[in-house]
Amino acid sequence: MAEEAKYSIIREVGRGNYGVVYEAILNQTRSKVAVKRIHCNVPENVELALQEFWALQSIQRQHENVIQLEECILQNGQVFQPISHRYRKSDSHLLLIETCLKGRRCMDPKSACFLWFVMEFCDGGNMNEYLLSRSPDAQLNNSFMQQLSSAVAFLHRNQIVHRDLKSDNILISHRCGSPIVKVADFGLSKVCQEKGNVNQHRFSSACGSNFYMAPEVWEGHYTAKADIFALGIIFWAMVERITFRDGDSEKELLGTYICQGKELIPLGEALLENPNMKLQIPLKKKSMPGDLCKLLRDMLAFNPKERLDAFQLEVRIRQISYGKKRQRSVS
Repeated sequence: MAEEAKYSIIREVGRGNYGVVYEAILNQTRSKVAVKRIHCNVPENVELALQEFWALQSIQRQHENVIQLEECILQNGQVFQPISHRYRKSDSHLLLIETCLKGRRCMDPKSACFLWFVMEFCDGGNMNEYLLSRSPDAQLNNSFMQQLSSAVAFLHRNQIVHRDLKSDNILISHRCGSPIVKVADFGLSKVCQEKGNVNQHRFSSACGSNFYMAPEVWEGHYTAKADIFALGIIFWAMVERITFRDGDSEKELLGTYICQGKELIPLGEALLENPNMKLQIPLKKKSMPGDLCKLLRDMLAFNPKERLDAFQLEVRIRQISYGKKRQRSVS
């Protein structure tokens, strides 16, 4: 990838609208890394690249369940400029901002401009593929729920709102033996500049993936609690193995929804149309612990003021009986 051949690309592992992800090797140690390449040729890509950079570089210490950024590299034609996420106000840092914000006007317009994110490698793929390839396992689900709750609480403590939580943006690593989840893909995230309670910060640009968006996101007035709604969708779908088929990729994805005839309506959109709608939890005719039912309803509350925040969720998730030996179930 770089002129000094610091990394060697092995294969492509994923491709989206805004970038390509590769499996690569750090040649000096032969250790595997993941490399995401974003082409900074249009404003949308530039914005996504910048937001991912700001989110990952703003984290002062690492969390086991948040993807770790090793380094960021700016490519202009055949020139590669390493930009460490630990730098503050350095020349290379300013170059990144100038390059991205000016949309390459400060560079040769014929040159290719890419931003490369070098991150830890996750060998288990994304959570969606991982879970759907296995039989349902309450203990594994419980572990994933605790890990994800901890990760989101960590992000919110660091004033980072993800805004695009979904099973495809959560990766799995087996580095420590047991599967470890890693929240990834911070292209739509926001770093709140104001100190204090992250839940007081207001957002107005609707973004995310339809089936995971909270009702207030559809309206364009929301807070960090939209992340909790998305987690509620993920947890509910994970426990009951509720899936839908994505219209663009044709992939089967974990996610909950409301059926209107043959049409699948995202839960957030349905709640916006009918705020008094009572959620049918559990959806399938299988038992579910009563405390888990209540937790999911509290995560998916229509009114954000009645919804748990990340710090409350982090405590509550440890107290549920689901995934433990003794369960009291309700139908």
